[in-house]
Amino acid sequence: MTQARLSLGKQGEDLACRELRRRGYAVLARRYRTRWGEIDIVARDGDTLVFVEVKTRRSTGFGGPLAAVNFTKQRRLINMARSYLMGLPGPEPPCRFDVVGVTVTAREPPVVEVIIHAFEVR
Repeated sequence: MTQARLSLGKQGEDLACRELRRRGYAVLARRYRTRWGEIDIVARDGDTLVFVEVKTRRSTGFGGPLAAVNFTKQRRLINMARSYLMGLPGPEPPCRFDVVGVTVTAREPPVVEVIIHAFEVR
């Protein structure tokens, strides 16, 4: 991955964290590594543990950032969340998956869109 893409991804995650905190989430972890990949953000929203996927784009072409969380990516996120949960003591808390889409363009302020409970575990 190029340095420009890494920088764009970090900028998107920073903006996503800021928006989630503004909404009252407590950010517990960022870039949590598992054998299946990396969870962008693990947060708590009240009593609910939230696994957040952040997609950052420079344009809305190709369906925008939210279209990138397809079935395959959802399966990977579910496996990563299970890995995280296995490391927690006590009973499993209620959980959900949110997706944050961030669009960063040169001419306008960034747009941050939060999709709460973006998909179900099947």
